[in-house]
Amino acid sequence: MTSDDLTPRTSTRPLLEVRDLNLDFSTPRGHVHALRNVWLAVPAAQVIGIVGESGSGKSTLAYTVMGLLPENADVTSGSILFQGKDLLKMSAQARRNLLGDRLSMIFQNPMTALNPVRTIESQMIDIQHHEQGSRNEKRARAIEMLHRVGIPDPQSRIQAYPHHFSGGMRQRVCIAMALLVKPALLVADEPTTALDATLEVQIIHLLKDLQKEIGCSVLFVSHHLGAVAELCDQVVVMYAGEVVEQGAVRDIFLNPAHPYTRALLECDPGRIKKSTRTLPTIPGEVPSLLGSKVGCIFRTRCRHAYSRCVQENPVEYRIGFDHVARCHLLDDKRLVPA
Repeated sequence: MTSDDLTPRTSTRPLLEVRDLNLDFSTPRGHVHALRNVWLAVPAAQVIGIVGESGSGKSTLAYTVMGLLPENADVTSGSILFQGKDLLKMSAQARRNLLGDRLSMIFQNPMTALNPVRTIESQMIDIQHHEQGSRNEKRARAIEMLHRVGIPDPQSRIQAYPHHFSGGMRQRVCIAMALLVKPALLVADEPTTALDATLEVQIIHLLKDLQKEIGCSVLFVSHHLGAVAELCDQVVVMYAGEVVEQGAVRDIFLNPAHPYTRALLECDPGRIKKSTRTLPTIPGEVPSLLGSKVGCIFRTRCRHAYSRCVQENPVEYRIGFDHVARCHLLDDKRLVPA
């Protein structure tokens, strides 16, 4: 099979395609293989969720798509096709021109995402630098977007500084700024992590409504499975820098094929039916990403592992129309029991 064969099938060419992406970080201890053979597709006007434990590579993938990597990062192979053009082969200036225009991002922490010494007005006007129109027209668009994300009295609040807003209100401002330019692709890196549960629900519903209204695609990074189930059309499951499974939300949540996906779902507090003081966990730890790896990366924590898992790297197997996973059990027909 080729990577094209394994990409979930859609009727048209996806807006974003990540193909066999490998990324290393140089450290004093050696090269950390943070992303390995990552593949995913983001169709137009759909929301794709990326889930996994901390350290699985979710945010690294998001920042790689946006081109916001530290100096010690090195993309060793692969491609990132956005509207048919490889972002990795673009000049630095051409790629910068896409940011804040066709590509936009909501960062994880609303407390640090905004410039503390500039007003919300100046920041929202500046982000429209690709747009035509006078300063007054851009200000009016900014006020309208603040109103749409639920900021009260936006005409006066737009003159305030970020520290005048609560965490939830700052995240609404960040969403307003990201969507103000009507991007083709919005990358949201755990945008609800710093918020309490009530605000998280509000932000998820807000994102869902605005995404449908604008018609953009969203790459939604999260560790909250409930938020992913509510917002996303498809799910990509990552573990230790690899994509182990991807498919439609219904398939992933109702018919998970990879043992890691099943383990993640078993740890979801929303699925616990009885009161308990002890939350379920996945035994073991995420392995070190230093050096080359042979065999299944999840085998040391998998209760279904056997000899082949130690000796061979699993390849991807198609389970359904748009559902694929990487596990030897699928080849041996030893499907993990429900």
